[in-house]
Amino acid sequence: MSVSCPFRANRSVTLIRMNTADLLSSIDSEISLFQQVRALLAGEVPSVRRVAKPAKKHHTLSAEARERIAAAQRKRWAAQKKTAKKSA
Repeated sequence: MSVSCPFRANRSVTLIRMNTADLLSSIDSEISLFQQVRALLAGEVPSVRRVAKPAKKHHTLSAEARERIAAAQRKRWAAQKKTAKKSA
């Protein structure tokens, strides 16, 4: 015996020689799904606990590190400016 669920377009349930325990388990999962859908449609807040993300750690740079980064950027800008003058 094969039964498919007509009100679901993307999910069909086929019951072929299922034992009683599997059938009851399948029905229970469907009931749970419908209860969740009903709660969402009714605007009820589900009892799902959300875990807060840990705060991001801030990386602090020393003054020397900032100066090295700034010097490297100035060097890149100078090379870019030099290339622009040659092509102009």
